[in-house]
Amino acid sequence: MQTFHVEELETPTGRMLIVADSAGRLAAADWQDHEHRLIELVHRYYGARRVELVPRPGRTAPARALAAYFEGDLMAIDGIEITVKTTPFQAEVWAALRRIPAGTTMSYGALAAALGRPGAPRAVGHANGSNPISVVVPCHRLVGADGSLTGYGGGIERKRWLLAHEGALGMVDRS
Repeated sequence: MQTFHVEELETPTGRMLIVADSAGRLAAADWQDHEHRLIELVHRYYGARRVELVPRPGRTAPARALAAYFEGDLMAIDGIEITVKTTPFQAEVWAALRRIPAGTTMSYGALAAALGRPGAPRAVGHANGSNPISVVVPCHRLVGADGSLTGYGGGIERKRWLLAHEGALGMVDRS
């Protein structure tokens, strides 16, 4: 059994669950109303048959940084250390997502092209949708080629809120 520490954070878009390993590195983050997805992804990426989420008193560095992000310091999440056991392609996509600056968006195709894989926007979309670390690995910054708000694990309204919070609504890199 693997043990992870879980904290709750009240955000303007609902209560968020923040999961960290014993070293305090962020392993997963999602909204409480999507807890089943969060647990499924923790099982998937950590290979544990049983995962124990133990409440953690106090605030970890990831929780403090996420709180600061929601309070308006959009850069606060940039330095959060994450840990996810994943495929090399997913790791490459998630690292690229973290390089998309707050306040900007990019299409799936543009991100695939930036990774040197112009024919792989669907694979990028799948890797994006498998991201267990909402907001910090900013999957909400990917939009459709026409700028439309496409699927988001936390729901389109949360995606819209996050992009508005970052000042990015209506801005998309379609290259």
